[in-house]
Amino acid sequence: MRKIGLFFGSFNPVHVGHLIIANFMANNTDLDELWMVVSPHNPHKKKSTLANNYIRLDMINLAIEDNPKLKSSNVEFSLPVPSYTVDTLAYLKEKHAEKDFVLIMGGDNLKSFHKWKNHEVILENHEIYVYQRPTHNIEHWEDHPKVKLFEAPLMQISSSFIRKSIKEGKSIKYLVTPPVFDYLNQSNLYRK
Repeated sequence: MRKIGLFFGSFNPVHVGHLIIANFMANNTDLDELWMVVSPHNPHKKKSTLANNYIRLDMINLAIEDNPKLKSSNVEFSLPVPSYTVDTLAYLKEKHAEKDFVLIMGGDNLKSFHKWKNHEVILENHEIYVYQRPTHNIEHWEDHPKVKLFEAPLMQISSSFIRKSIKEGKSIKYLVTPPVFDYLNQSNLYRK
């Protein structure tokens, strides 16, 4: 059974910090592949600075085009909103019974995981691979048989910093891959 890691995010825009984590998890664990799952805009929230779902998906495809172990996923675009991870996992398992899905998350998400909808169901059916963030205390999860901790190289880059820089006309070179950099330079995205 192929093991697929699911790395959920807004990816608004996708940056090298996301890609370093995705590539690390795809190549330093037992995963066969890692899917970067774009979270759709929640219509119940005000429009915020979230770019169109398909634009964010396109940017991921540009960023990972030469990496055979990384894929993009728009699975949540067709699911009811707000989308809950437990429902997405159930849908994927139904569509891909031959695949074993693993959740990828940071230590900060693991800390609040007990508040997620049906988190027990997720833990019952799926492993969780955590790229640790050293500032988060996650000791009560350390011995859980379904939770595996990894020391991935992490960068302090945020999509909000990139959006702010673009809005202020500052360079974002090296914060995103060259194809994403070109895409953002040629579009009006995040400038308003």
